[in-house]
This record gives sequence, structure tokens and C-alpha cells, in this order.
Amino acid sequence: YAALSTPGRLAGEFEALRFYEPLARAADPSQVFLQPPSDIVIEERLLPGEDIRRLQLRFASPFKPLNPFAQGQFEAMQRNSSAHAQYWCHGDRPRPTLIVIHGFAADPHWLNAHALSLGDFYRRGYDILLFTYPHHGLRAEPGGWFSGQGLFGGGLVAFNEAPLHAIHDLRVFLDYLQGRGVEHIGVTGISLGGYTAALLAAVDERLSWCIPIVPAVSPVDVFLEWQPTGVLLSRLMRKQGIGVAQMRGLLAVHNPLTYAPCLAGERMLIIGGAGDRVTMPRHLRLLQQHWPGSELHWFPGNHILHLGRREYLVRMAELMERYCGR
Repeated sequence: YAALSTPGRLAGEFEALRFYEPLARAADPSQVFLQPPSDIVIEERLLPGEDIRRLQLRFASPFKPLNPFAQGQFEAMQRNSSAHAQYWCHGDRPRPTLIVIHGFAADPHWLNAHALSLGDFYRRGYDILLFTYPHHGLRAEPGGWFSGQGLFGGGLVAFNEAPLHAIHDLRVFLDYLQGRGVEHIGVTGISLGGYTAALLAAVDERLSWCIPIVPAVSPVDVFLEWQPTGVLLSRLMRKQGIGVAQMRGLLAVHNPLTYAPCLAGERMLIIGGAGDRVTMPRHLRLLQQHWPGSELHWFPGNHILHLGRREYLVRMAELMERYCGR
């Protein structure tokens, strides 16, 4: 909200958002998610440790904002222009690989490793790639109050560009894995990570499976239902005379429901909390309807507290085994 409080900035921001409306209506991912160059060099650095072989990966992301309105703001960022991931790689041969996308402000690798028992998947023979979302962790610009602040702190146009940037960099890592001979690659993520995992499965045909966990498929509705963002966004929308339906359209360019799925439904497992009040159950049902044949698993918990986690980890493992080519 503070980013939009400058006189004239709010009207300009909403006018710039209209750039995305025709792209979302066309629903052509090739016009939104541009293919990254094929010659990107990824730096590898071996991290200390004995139980798991870890590589820190980094590359200079050549991503450019789709909307010219965001160009100057994007060029002013230094850390966000470098993509990062931690790669748990056995190193002996190409293995089925799980890409993990963290949630908003939840980028620490240890946190995601604990939440998804990634050490167990590694010991079962999978490689793991933990992706750092734009504006988080090593990608966060200095001076922020918390990791991920830049995702919302730069305004609504910058927020629209962040998932496009994430998909661009994830596709570079997909190229990297395939260049190493990996044939079976899947993706999972929690909350924002689940949303992005579903988006990747809607725009890139190379995935073998997708497991979104508590994904919200309408950010506008999440913002409006969650406080204090609901009060702030409602105030901004009223000032511009914009209703909820129109606001959804302004942000639909990165919504997984906008695009025809690239992944067969039986290769998707959607996991949700029956008591979640951040990602309401209807979000997951909409995603399942969009992916005919997909499975929907409910656990007895909410957005943060995942009771019955063991059960959904078992279902994850079953889906991965089914499509990992072993």
C-alpha cells in the first residue's frame, strides 16, 4: 500500500495493469512465458556436508519484464536478477528429480526439507532442487523488513511480473536438469509455491508430475479474504472504481486456470487443508476441475498446521513412483 501512496502512482499502476488483460484473454502461454536463452551458464558450488551431497546453483537471469512499465524498477534491483537453487544431487547418474518451490516468506531450505521430509525422498533415490523464488532469500534486495517483502512492496505490476520471472528461471533449471540427462522431473510447492507449481504445469510440457500443496488459484480473493490486506486492497479498488471480477482479470495473466493444462490430470495430486482459511477449499476444487482426472487429498489442518502430513507424503511418494520411470 505504501508503494502506491505517492500522488499519481495509484492511477498509473492500475492503468499499467490493463496491459495484461488482453494477454490473459488470449490464454496463449507462448506470448507471456517467453522461452529463456539456451546458452545460460549455471555456476555450481559444492556445499559442505556428508549425509546429502548439496550443490548451490546460481545464474544471472536474463529475464526482462513483459510490461515496459516495470522495466526501470526491475533494472534497479541487483540481487533479484540472480537466480538461485540448492541442488541435492547424488552425482552418480541422472536420477528422477523433484523441484520444490517454497511459499511466501518461507524460503529457508531447512524449513521446506522438514515440511516435506525431503531427506527421505533423497534417500529413496530422488534428487531434489530447492528453488528460491524472486524477492526471497539471496534474491531479496537489501533494506527489506523480511524475506519476500519485494514481492508485494513494489506495487501490483511488479507483483504480476514476479510469477513470470519465477517461471522463466524455473525453465532454465529444467533445461539444466535435462542437460544433465534427467528424464523425469516433477514439481511441488506449498502455498505460493503450490500456485507456481500448478502454473508451471500449465505452461511447460516437460513435467512428469505436479503436487501443489494448499495452492491459492485466485490471489485477488486471498488478498480480500485475508486481513489486513483485504481492507487495503478494497480501499485501492474503490479509489479506482474497480470491482472484484475486473481485478481478477488484471492479475489473471499468471493464474494457472487461465491456460490449458500441459500435464495430464492423473499426474497431478492437489493437497489441501480442510480447515484452511487462507487458501479456501474452493480454490482447490477449482484447480481440480481445471485438471480433469487429478486427485484431491484433504488433510485435517489449516494453511500452517498440517495434521496428517504423513498420509499426504505417502500419496506424494506413490504418485512420484508411478511416473518417475523406474
